[in-house]
Amino acid sequence: MSAPRLKADYRAPDISETFTSTVPSPPADGTVQDVATKTAYLSALRSGVTELQGNVNTFLTQRMEDEKAAQSGATASRKTKEEREEEMYGEEDPEDA
Repeated sequence: MSAPRLKADYRAPDISETFTSTVPSPPADGTVQDVATKTAYLSALRSGVTELQGNVNTFLTQRMEDEKAAQSGATASRKTKEEREEEMYGEEDPEDA
């Protein structure tokens, strides 16, 4: 039997990503569980959730930075073209010929 995993799926029209984090198996049902065992399990579970959340946040931050850079690049090239058109107002642009 494989170790239990936490799983988060990110879906967007252009990309999908799956994030996983391995966690320990929960204590078996019917066994005597002391507070220390439960606390250790919940602590490990919380660590797994925190790790998973960190991975998702890192991915989304990088994706936002990439989209922002792409948008800035498109805006800059559009602005450059508009500036050139303004400078060449009333004249024929040799690059368009």
